[in-house]
Amino acid sequence: MGIAELFILAVGLSMDAFAVSICKGLSLGKITPRHMCIAGLWFGGFQALMPVIGYYLGSFFADMITKYDHWIAFFLLLLIGGGMIREAFGEEDEMDANMTVKSMFVLAVATSIDALAVGVTFAFLKVQLAAAVSLIGVTTFTLSAVGVKIGSIFGAKYRSKAELCGGVILILIGTKILLEGIVL
Repeated sequence: MGIAELFILAVGLSMDAFAVSICKGLSLGKITPRHMCIAGLWFGGFQALMPVIGYYLGSFFADMITKYDHWIAFFLLLLIGGGMIREAFGEEDEMDANMTVKSMFVLAVATSIDALAVGVTFAFLKVQLAAAVSLIGVTTFTLSAVGVKIGSIFGAKYRSKAELCGGVILILIGTKILLEGIVL
């Protein structure tokens, strides 16, 4: 997986956190750079941590299922992307202005579960883990911080579009991995 593909994957994974950050920005009203950094650190940190956990979990099973790894990666990304698309067309969740440790922890875990599954696929694809998680973390940090600012300016009107875009990106990456696995 090249740097361009990893960046596209990072953007796709960060769309949930971006959407939640937009909602946080909306609920906060007047924001400060501190609000932007809090969101960026929580979401970027968990988006970087979860693939590491998934990678090591997947490494235990990689040798047993190498023959099917492209199918597994495809189905995991299809499920994650499909879930994001489904959420894009679902009801809007209410978001409060609370940025406490408990509140942000729950949101960070919820928005990074998909990154855990992607980490499992990293083990099968022999991805350079440090580079991948760094790029995912930095991308998510940046988009989350920007999302808080955008939310304070524009509101939640783009939440579903961000989730839809992220879901489509993940499905396309999964399809590419599948096609490469079948051809090789």
